[in-house]
Order: sequence, then structure tokens, then C-alpha cells
Amino acid sequence: MKKIIIIFMAVLCLSIVASCSNQKEKADTLPKMVKVDLSIKPDKGEVTQPITFEAKVTQGKEIVKDAEVIFEIWRANDEKHEKMEIKHAENGIYRLEKTFSREGTYYIISHVTARDMHNMPKKEFTVGKPSEPEDSKHKDSMDGMNMDEHQDQDNHDKSNKGN
Repeated sequence: MKKIIIIFMAVLCLSIVASCSNQKEKADTLPKMVKVDLSIKPDKGEVTQPITFEAKVTQGKEIVKDAEVIFEIWRANDEKHEKMEIKHAENGIYRLEKTFSREGTYYIISHVTARDMHNMPKKEFTVGKPSEPEDSKHKDSMDGMNMDEHQDQDNHDKSNKGN
């Protein structure tokens, strides 16, 4: 009887150890990042002529058909930003065709949320004659952010709270 209990305990211990090692292996493999390839055709558009914007969404080698995609488009230095929800067209591609009535320098950000990840590539394009581009250190832009300055300001704010 003792031998049966010892064998049972040994099998139980081995199965617990094997189960724990499988869970650790699963936890160590991270999911692939969601990648967004944003393209604009043609590179330089003309007034009242259609421009095609495409966001190809993939995760590893897999195409993503169930992403939430919003294109945000605005003319340089303009307060008004136009946001449009884009539906899946084909093969992981989300497409918008749009015409513009004003010449100038424009920007597009594709806000893509898929599989608990968010990616938002930004591109500049022109319609007709370029206008003055936005300053990369514009207050609403993250492109020109100096994180050291923000850290210094945070540290300064924290030290002044005690006064």
C-alpha cells in the first residue's frame, strides 16, 4: 500500500512540475506588434483630383481584418482636423479616397487599434503648391517633444509642493 501511495505522490508531483513549466513558456512568448504601413498615392496630389490613403495592418505575417481604423487629416497650421472611421477593404488594407479643394501641405495620422495594441503613424503630403509646414515643436505635436524638459519640470513641480 505504501508503494502505491509513493508512486501516486511521485506522479502527482511530476504532473504539477510539467504543468508549471508549460505555463511559464506560454508567458515568455509575447505577441507580435501590430504594424501599420501608411501609404499615399499619388505622393503629390492636385486640387479636386482624388488621393488614395491606405493603411495595411499586419501582426507578424498575419493580416488584420478586424482593426479599428480612424484617419485624421488636416491642413498644416489649421485647427480643424477631420476624422473618418475606415472599414476593412481587402487583405488587411483600410482605404480612403478623398479630394481636396485647397492647395497646401497636409498631414494624416492613421489611428489603428487592434488586438489590445495602438499604432498611429503620421505622414505629410501636399496638394498642389505646398503651404508653410507645421513647426515640429508645435504645442499639440509629439514629434518635437523633449522628454528631458518635461522630466525637469516634473521634478521642479514635486520639489515645490513641499513649500
